[in-house]
Amino acid sequence: MTLDITKVANVILYMLHKQVKLLNDKKLSILLFLMDYNHQKFCGKKIFGDEYIKGSRSPEPRLLSELFEVIASEQILEDDDERVYLIQEILDNVDIDIIERENFIELKFIEIGVEYDESLFDEEELKTINKLVLQYKDATPRLIANDTFKIDEYRAKEKGEVVL
Repeated sequence: MTLDITKVANVILYMLHKQVKLLNDKKLSILLFLMDYNHQKFCGKKIFGDEYIKGSRSPEPRLLSELFEVIASEQILEDDDERVYLIQEILDNVDIDIIERENFIELKFIEIGVEYDESLFDEEELKTINKLVLQYKDATPRLIANDTFKIDEYRAKEKGEVVL
């Protein structure tokens, strides 16, 4: 299974529409993990298709994290690089502000007037997404990351190992 970047872009739009607070690349990554984890557990498949690695503080989607690093570093990619298409798909739906903090770079998502497309998700996927967005709408990325450590399968993995 590979990353469905169109679904990722649309879930970002959905979260912006629902006014999810403190929505940045870290919070998004953790929420995508929780959505895919819950959906896999209860429905037998992931929604977004990325592979998640146990990081030191939170789960990291393998391909999406790579895309975020390219955006944050403002790296210029060759035209035939597949990541160009994936990044463009995100940028066709939202703008991304690159904010340099003291010890890290944060990516903030900004609405550009594009409406999310609910039809990309089936009924069960929408239930999973809605549940987790409502649960963590006002939470900090750190609080959500702490909740991932309550998952036995996550805790059992070593840093750098595939969790999901």
